[in-house]
Amino acid sequence: ISKGPGNTKVAKCTAVPPGPPVYLDLVYIPNHSNSKNVDVEFFKRVRSSYYVVSGNDSAAEEPSRAVLDSLLEGKAQWESNMQVTLIPTHDSEVMREWYQETHEKQQDLNIMVLASSSTVVMQDESFPACKIEL
Repeated sequence: ISKGPGNTKVAKCTAVPPGPPVYLDLVYIPNHSNSKNVDVEFFKRVRSSYYVVSGNDSAAEEPSRAVLDSLLEGKAQWESNMQVTLIPTHDSEVMREWYQETHEKQQDLNIMVLASSSTVVMQDESFPACKIEL
């Protein structure tokens, strides 16, 4: 927190503070992939083979286009070009538009978006599913 003009305090924060990268196998992007909590610094620091992107509320901007773009910008700054798989939990307009508009950049950065290829049926309810092997 820093003091602004007068006695007003201005909070300066980022979702993830700068520091060395952390490597994980699977990461669930927090808060339904809302840009208030996930930014470029998140993807520069939290490096994973798999990211799960949740959110299916366009009114709440979930998943956020800014978060998806932050993945591209953050991954571009990694030293290695390891494969990253993005796993959306819902088929949303935001995800489809981002996928189509940035497909070439995704390929350059070795990012694959995994679409559901299976359906699970449980107690009169069905939903898409995908299998992840770590």
